[in-house]
Amino acid sequence: MRWLLILLCLSITAHVHATATPIQEASSVDKVLVIKSERKLHLIRRGETLKSYRISLGKQASGAKRREGDQRTPEGLYWIDWRKTSEKYQLSLHISYPNARDQAHAREQGVTPGGMIMIHGTPQDEEYPEWFFHTLDWTEGCIALKNDDMREIWKLVKDGTLIEIRP
Repeated sequence: MRWLLILLCLSITAHVHATATPIQEASSVDKVLVIKSERKLHLIRRGETLKSYRISLGKQASGAKRREGDQRTPEGLYWIDWRKTSEKYQLSLHISYPNARDQAHAREQGVTPGGMIMIHGTPQDEEYPEWFFHTLDWTEGCIALKNDDMREIWKLVKDGTLIEIRP
């Protein structure tokens, strides 16, 4: 009877490992989807969500970014176009904001659209621990994550990946 139980456990374990979807390499992620109202960033491959993360947004979280300094996170289709390490925010991926639509809207309004919108980690701050930042919208318009999550995304998302930011 004990052998039967062991065999059953082994077969269930093998089935679970066979059906799991591990994220192993950057080439597996073909889209980053951000849903601002849910405070979620999703890594997508072929239309399937591989992993989701809790995010923080700009201090003025509702509405699309329209001008420099409005503290809003953009909405629309962009690209992850370059990356850098940062003393303040550890790792960061640049979002190709403003796109042509954003530039046209800013021109119509007679304002500068802004730029330097990033996906980045949380500051190392002795006064405020990481969990403090993770529970509120605090950026100037960027998308922020816990540093462990940002390190994982840094490895999984390559430059040139599409990012869609929805309200």
